[in-house]
Amino acid sequence: MSHRQELESARFAYDGLERVIHEKARLGILTSLATNAEGLRFAELKQLCALTDGNLNRHLRALAEAQLVVVDKVGEGRGSTTSVQLTEIGRQRFLEYLDELQRVVSDARPATQRLAPQS
Repeated sequence: MSHRQELESARFAYDGLERVIHEKARLGILTSLATNAEGLRFAELKQLCALTDGNLNRHLRALAEAQLVVVDKVGEGRGSTTSVQLTEIGRQRFLEYLDELQRVVSDARPATQRLAPQS
């Protein structure tokens, strides 16, 4: 494929890098949940992702609106427990995102190493 054909085919558009997932905190949340099939408590996610209560709440709301996670709050007040799980749709979209991210790495690494200045 010529350089011109690559440009015309939008080879490096990476449309699979969804904005809702690509944000650093959300990527951390989804990775944490993907590695814990039973889900995680709010406090665990907060610690794993180094987020404040407010930031975690905001990101969970965005992920829930995108149907990537389900947030379940049991009880009220200080005795309440909030748990978060990856939905089946969320798991599938996250895997698709990882495939696209792998494509970015596969495209960039060889070319970047080839173009590195020689010392």
